[in-house]
Amino acid sequence: MIEFKIEGDFIPMIQLLKATNLVQTGGEAQIVVDDGKVRYNGEVDYRKRLKVRKGDLVEFRGQTIKAI
Repeated sequence: MIEFKIEGDFIPMIQLLKATNLVQTGGEAQIVVDDGKVRYNGEVDYRKRLKVRKGDLVEFRGQTIKAI
């Protein structure tokens, strides 16, 4: 599990995927979200501008990111 410390209230999903090095670019992040490859708190979510907040879980490519 990757623990990611959020500075402020939230981080957009696209930025979180880039910040944890699970994707190389913002464009790649948008594609994987569009393709339904990202799970947010256990459910597939297609929102690119989704606000990930402390306590949320994001799953992608066999990795789980916990926002802290």
